[in-house]
Amino acid sequence: MLKKFQIDKRLLKQMDLWLIIIPTILVAFSSVNIYSAVHNNANLASNWKLQIAWAIIGFIIVYIIIKFDYRVLINYAEVIYWASIVLLIINDVAGHTVNGATGWIAIGKRAIQPSEFAKVALIILVAKKLDVMKGDINNIKNFFTIIFYAGITMILIVIQPDMGMTEVCFFIVLGMLFIAGLDLRVVLGGILTIILGIAAVWPTSIMKAYWKERFTSFLSPEKYINSTGLQLIQSEIGIGSGGIFGKGFLKGTQIQGGYIPETHTDFIFSVIGEEWGLVGGVALVLVYLLLLCKIVNIGKNSKDIFGKIFCIGTASSFLFAILQNIGMTIGIMPISGIALPFVSYGGSSMLTGFISIGIVINIGMRRNKINF
Repeated sequence: MLKKFQIDKRLLKQMDLWLIIIPTILVAFSSVNIYSAVHNNANLASNWKLQIAWAIIGFIIVYIIIKFDYRVLINYAEVIYWASIVLLIINDVAGHTVNGATGWIAIGKRAIQPSEFAKVALIILVAKKLDVMKGDINNIKNFFTIIFYAGITMILIVIQPDMGMTEVCFFIVLGMLFIAGLDLRVVLGGILTIILGIAAVWPTSIMKAYWKERFTSFLSPEKYINSTGLQLIQSEIGIGSGGIFGKGFLKGTQIQGGYIPETHTDFIFSVIGEEWGLVGGVALVLVYLLLLCKIVNIGKNSKDIFGKIFCIGTASSFLFAILQNIGMTIGIMPISGIALPFVSYGGSSMLTGFISIGIVINIGMRRNKINF
């Protein structure tokens, strides 16, 4: 009976253990910082334990994923994609609104964020389509096929409105198409298109006032001192006061004083900056850099187009989220609800992160033909 759940040792030898070690390090560091951020709040005090629980579930999912050949995903790519679209539609119609965005579907005392799962589903579908197309993305029919599927996902996410996740999806697809060989002029045109698209919907009801404020407050936070501007100012004070080595665990005055909202989720890097200093922040970035290098390397050595493109899509997702999340806490990027991978608290982001890592590990394990 147990043999059904065992993975062949020859395949296990092909596994890049760093893709297990790095998320473990990130989750451990995450739990410590979440504890620091919420231990004084009775309603959130157990979140650091929940973060570990989500991670354990994530590792179980990774094991299940690597048990099967990743090529199976190609057969179910459309099913996975359309299931994510259904979830997004349900969310847009009857989702739970938090901070001005209807981005969650309540399930008992918990909630799932459909856009996180839609992001992974989109990566799987685009990788499958490019595999079937033999990577011929400069064929106009192929190009607009990809744009069609990506457009459905992003439009449904914009409606929430969640421009942060929309941007993530855009840069995911852009990265995948660029690696597939899309003409550079089209890439630059795509960037210009999203800029014009934001400008077009800016005056409409789709762009909620709260989100507009979050988007622009980083340019002049003093103008929004009574709302999102205050959050950014306090974050900058906390990170700046951390200096080189930080103030120490549970010794951050901005964090322990409760001056920065959402420190266990969106602004978790504020905790890191104040309590662990520049050294802690740089160490985290270096760990992320190693993770990204490992993912890209597996994609580079993949035996097929699907594996290559999926890895690049995953790397693009993580890279933009890292840059956006850290950037917004130090005032160089717009404020948005994008999680710091494996570090911000959140079940949906944690599980989808592990799903992506599981598929990447799977691709790496099966990059060479093994004779059984």
